[in-house]
Amino acid sequence: MLYEVCLQGRGGQGAAMAARVLVQAACLEGLWGQAFPLFGGERRGAPVYAFARISDRPVRLHSQVYRPDAVIILDRALIRAMRVRVKEGGLLLVNSPARPDGVDAVEARVFRVDATSIAVRLGLVIAGWPVVNTAMLGAFTRVSGLVKLSSLKEAIRMTWRGELGEVNARAAEDGYREVVEA
Repeated sequence: MLYEVCLQGRGGQGAAMAARVLVQAACLEGLWGQAFPLFGGERRGAPVYAFARISDRPVRLHSQVYRPDAVIILDRALIRAMRVRVKEGGLLLVNSPARPDGVDAVEARVFRVDATSIAVRLGLVIAGWPVVNTAMLGAFTRVSGLVKLSSLKEAIRMTWRGELGEVNARAAEDGYREVVEA
C-alpha cells in the first residue's frame, strides 16, 4: 500500500507542517512515510505545495507526487490553479464554508470543511493569517480513514507542546466533526 497526499496552501497556513504531522501520525500506527515541501518564494501568502507518502513498507521513492490519492487544499482560491491533479476516484478536501467553485470537473470524492472558521474560533491566527493545517488534518483523517484521530492528536501534541498542542488537537477534533461532502 502506498498512499500519496498533496497539500496546497499559502505560506503561513501550515501545509508543510501538516505533511510532517500526518506522516508522524502514520508512523505512530506502525506505517512508514515521508513528507516534503515544494515552494518558491519563501514568504507568507505565496503558494506552497507539500507532499506526504505513507506506506506499509519503507518509502524509497524520492520525487514529487504528480497524481496523489488525495489533495488537501488549504485555500480555496487555489483550486483553479491546481497543478497537482488527484487520481480518478481519489479524494479532494477543500477549506471552504460552502461547496467550492471549480470542483465539478474533478473525478474524485469532494469534501469541505470551514477550517478558517475553526482556526479563528480557537485563536490559531498568526500575523492575521488563520493557521488551518490541524483542522484540515482532522477532516482528512475522517474522510480518508488513513490514520486514527487519536494518532493524529498524539502527533500534534508531540509537535506543539503545552497549550498550543491542546488547541491544535481541538482544531483537529473540530475539523473531524465538521467535515461534509461537498
